[in-house]
Amino acid sequence: MAEQTTFPESTGTPGALPAGPPGGPGPAAEERPDKPDAAVVRDALGVGVAVGLSGFAFGVTSAGSGLSLLQTCVLSLLVFTGASQFALVGALAAGGNPYTAAAGAFFLGIRNAFYGLRLSQLLDLPRAVRPFAAHWVIDESTAVTLPQPTRRAARIGFTVTGLTLYVLWNLTTLVGALGAEALGDTDAWGLDAASPAVFLALLAPMLRSTVERVTAALAVVLALTLLPVLPAGVPVLLSALAAPVVLFLMGRAKGSSAGAGAGGDQGRGDSGGHGNRESRGADDDREDYGVDEDRRADEDRGNVAERKKRGERSV
Repeated sequence: MAEQTTFPESTGTPGALPAGPPGGPGPAAEERPDKPDAAVVRDALGVGVAVGLSGFAFGVTSAGSGLSLLQTCVLSLLVFTGASQFALVGALAAGGNPYTAAAGAFFLGIRNAFYGLRLSQLLDLPRAVRPFAAHWVIDESTAVTLPQPTRRAARIGFTVTGLTLYVLWNLTTLVGALGAEALGDTDAWGLDAASPAVFLALLAPMLRSTVERVTAALAVVLALTLLPVLPAGVPVLLSALAAPVVLFLMGRAKGSSAGAGAGGDQGRGDSGGHGNRESRGADDDREDYGVDEDRRADEDRGNVAERKKRGERSV
């Protein structure tokens, strides 16, 4: 991970992220100064340690939900996405159908696939490394990687965050599962809310636009409204409908405003056309008036000439 990536000359600074293609990293590289490796490592370790320790909560919750020590540890080793793991064991603990619980966890974790589409361009890792790196594509590693100003910093942030989280999460999952019996009633501790709380703390600063905030709020309302009436795991699935609903309403609002603007332009065009017709009519009137004046002048000249001829004959 110590290599320095050099981009084509058109991007300017070696190691800088290219600015321009759709879906690019955002501001131009020259506007984002290099970040020291030590600062990137410090930020990555802070996130990795803080979130990795919440694996203890998952271990306790999973064991309290009836999963064995082996099942709990295998979930953390192979699934390794905290929100989906909590959703799965929470649905099972609530008496939900295992298939419904698994479907809810799957669709909740599919967001990582969209993270991967973005990170694959940003990190540009060798093909042999990508399958292993894909296992570390989660909320926290994405949140640390995306803001980095260079590809080198992005790779360091991703690697340190992913490694720290993976090791700590699995160790604390084991400790939590082993100590679940000593804690007694795990529901009384509220440990199942630890990981979702950390996830929300990381997500909240990323909701910058009004559309993002409205979508998140609508998803929360849908989930809380449907929670008492639907089986466990289903409200999480249906809360995803918030995104297409908001996009649909936005499209209709833009279409209405565009139609109103087009109507105003047409009205202005009609009034302009009416004015042009009036102007053309006035021009035609002026032309006819000029022709009549010329005709009268010719007639006057003819009359004068005729009178002169009559005078000469009379003399």
